Amino acid sequence: MIYLTNIYVLTCAFTFTLWNSIQPTVEDEFIANYSSSLLTNVPKTIPVCTEVLDLSHNRISGLSISEFIHLSDLQVLNLSHNLITVLDFSVFIFNENLEYLDLSHNNISKVSCLTLASLRHLDLSFNKFTALPICQEFGNMFHLEYLGLSATMIRTSDFRYIKHLQLHTVFLNLGNFSLYEPQSLTVLNTRNLHIAFAANQNFIFSLLYDGMSTSENLKIVNLRYTLSYKDFPSPSLMLLKKIKTTTLTLDAVDLQWAIILQIFMLIWYSPVEHLTVRNLTFRGPLEEPTEFAFPPLLSSVEQLISLDGSMKALTLEHVRNKVYYFNQEILYRQFSEMNIANLTIADAYMPHMLCPNRTSSFQYLNFSQNALTDELFQNCGTLVDLKLLILQKNKFESLRKVSFMTSRMKSLTYLDMSNNLLRHDGAGVQCQWAESLAELDLSSNQLVDAVFECLPANVQKLSLRNNHISNVPSGVTELKSLEELNLASNRLADLPGCGGFTSLQFLNVEMNSILTPSADFFQSCPRVRELQAGHNPFQCSCELQAFIQLERRSGGKLFGWPAAYVCEYPEGLRGTELKDFHLSPLACNTTLLLVTALLLTLLLVAAVASLCIYLDVPWYVRMTWQWTQTKRRAWHNPPADQEAILQFHAFISYSERDSLWVKNELIPNLERGEGSVQLCQHERNFIPGKSIVENIINCIEKSYRSIFVLSPNFVQSEWCHYELYFAHHKLFSENSNSLILILLEPIPPYLIPARYHKLKALMAKRTYMEWPKERSKRALFWANLRAAISINLPISSEANE
Repeated sequence: MIYLTNIYVLTCAFTFTLWNSIQPTVEDEFIANYSSSLLTNVPKTIPVCTEVLDLSHNRISGLSISEFIHLSDLQVLNLSHNLITVLDFSVFIFNENLEYLDLSHNNISKVSCLTLASLRHLDLSFNKFTALPICQEFGNMFHLEYLGLSATMIRTSDFRYIKHLQLHTVFLNLGNFSLYEPQSLTVLNTRNLHIAFAANQNFIFSLLYDGMSTSENLKIVNLRYTLSYKDFPSPSLMLLKKIKTTTLTLDAVDLQWAIILQIFMLIWYSPVEHLTVRNLTFRGPLEEPTEFAFPPLLSSVEQLISLDGSMKALTLEHVRNKVYYFNQEILYRQFSEMNIANLTIADAYMPHMLCPNRTSSFQYLNFSQNALTDELFQNCGTLVDLKLLILQKNKFESLRKVSFMTSRMKSLTYLDMSNNLLRHDGAGVQCQWAESLAELDLSSNQLVDAVFECLPANVQKLSLRNNHISNVPSGVTELKSLEELNLASNRLADLPGCGGFTSLQFLNVEMNSILTPSADFFQSCPRVRELQAGHNPFQCSCELQAFIQLERRSGGKLFGWPAAYVCEYPEGLRGTELKDFHLSPLACNTTLLLVTALLLTLLLVAAVASLCIYLDVPWYVRMTWQWTQTKRRAWHNPPADQEAILQFHAFISYSERDSLWVKNELIPNLERGEGSVQLCQHERNFIPGKSIVENIINCIEKSYRSIFVLSPNFVQSEWCHYELYFAHHKLFSENSNSLILILLEPIPPYLIPARYHKLKALMAKRTYMEWPKERSKRALFWANLRAAISINLPISSEANE
């Protein structure tokens, strides 16, 4: 494809080539930037080693040698956009290395010249010169490549001093221009010529003709002509033989249609190969000139289309029509029949374009930003050489019709249909694309999942960016040649598979709705070399851990990692990069989590069981059950009134091994003599037929006190433990003080089992009576014990038994 050359871009590129080639980094000490600092004079504090000095956009009105004499290394000096009125080149006499000097956009009207032998770039444009400020000394600047000038008049002799210089670019700012002597420009020797007129003045067309005879690349800005086209000067036959321009750019053109047509015919006959017209406004009356001064005589542009010229590429951008009555079909026919390779008509409000009547030489067509519809090029079989077709920003609606449009374009390899209104609902209608189509851009349309039923079979690069696609359906027509797929800015919830895209190498799914992308993507798409999946609302959870590990194994296949991959959910992790998100294997492995929980449960059960056994919990449960059962029976079978009252002073609990002491010492000493005590002993007071536990409970409840004879034998007795438990239960349930502890023999703490924790607590908190070994102390022991038991029972007869 042959692209149109932009003269302005070339000019600007050269203007800054020197600057960029010698400019150090921003941090370098050799750059001094005082731009936009409200300076009225050149600062005196500029470092001596400065090589690049920017003093632009200030209020400097004068220059002197003393301000630059110490800057011997200065190479680049920008003094544009100041208030300088007089320029004396001797100011820079000591700056022998100066190569770039920009004095544009000042108020300079007078120049005193001096040869600056090393100067390569000199810009004096946009100043207040009447005549061109070209001094004789300019002829000695043999390194000069760029020259910017401004004037209101140009005479034949103005360029005589520099006609021998091999200039790369000449820029002429001709604001308020009043005089031009023909052939003045032709003495220049330059490859690029850029002429800028003021926007409110009539263009001098002899400048156009002379400019085309001067340089290879010509750009003219602000072509305006308000006079009648009949006053427009016609070019001469000799002019065609002198034209050198091969690339012509016209910007900001506001002319009558007849004048535009005449200029176009001149260009058509000339060696111009690339014509670019931007910001074109054509006006009425829409009449064609009847004859021209050069043969052959043509009465209409329609005759022009049958002639072969040098033109290869025509670009029309930003076209505005102020002719209200005009046959557009004639114009479309003229464009469609042009024998050129490249045609661009962009932003022209063009609603249609005709199919060429004969086999066309078009290889590149760009009709972007118009009003074209689905009727374009339907059943058109003459565009067989067309390779690239750009139709973005139009009004196409049917993807199926677009496919039919391309079906007869046998050479078409690239199609851009982005930013239209394309839809495709499937409906079982097959699409017919050009078999040669390798690259298709369908971005920014209204396409849904059904689009995959209507795609060219041999496409290699496909862009479906910014549509309404939520899923890549399985079982669609296989695109075996597809290498690049762009699905960014859609509604995908997961990464698509590569079942139908066996050659896919690049996939873009950025800015979709993917929360947890599949971790097996590269397994299903082994040929993918790069995946762009960033800028999705990732949900940082266990499911995402596998995708994060995928990045580590992919070897850099995730484009934009890690900055583009950030957690969106949950709220507490928003903004966290995926590379910094970590969860333990236990939290994300369900099987491992269940096994661990089961093991911990078993360990907990075992620990609780061991603790229960150690603390004799089953025994306490059993005793509690016995207590509640006894209470329940007592509630259902209430005792007689005589049984409900206290019958004994005390219940005696002791070990059978201590029974001799109980029978020989305790009972005789308490039941005999004055103030005898009625004791409850299991051997004589337990009721036959009842369980031992029930008898124990009944005796404890019928006794005011409970006497426990403590000894090492006591803690070894199971039944003593029962009796102590129930007596202790009564102590707390009735809030009484019924327990009397008699320590018959010392009990070492290590002999007391763990389940006797109540006994330990009682011995630690309650006062107990020790059986004295000395006989002299026993009388006091019995007296104290009687005093502790002393109480009047309700039934005196039982007390005297």
